[in-house]
Amino acid sequence: MAISTYEGTVENGQIRLFSDVKLPEHARVYVIIPDPEARRTGHAYSPHLVHPEQAADFTKRIIEEATDAEL
Repeated sequence: MAISTYEGTVENGQIRLFSDVKLPEHARVYVIIPDPEARRTGHAYSPHLVHPEQAADFTKRIIEEATDAEL
């Protein structure tokens, strides 16, 4: 069984496909409705220290390298 996927919307109670697809009369179709909650974008939370006094352990150090490494 071959499966094709087309996106569309419901207008006045009828399914309207975005692409110009011609289906034969009485064609068997499957309608899958995505969960509106699934469209939410993810959020990456920043980690928090259990002991904020340890923040000094994570201080960024910048180490400059010579522009000519003479490889």
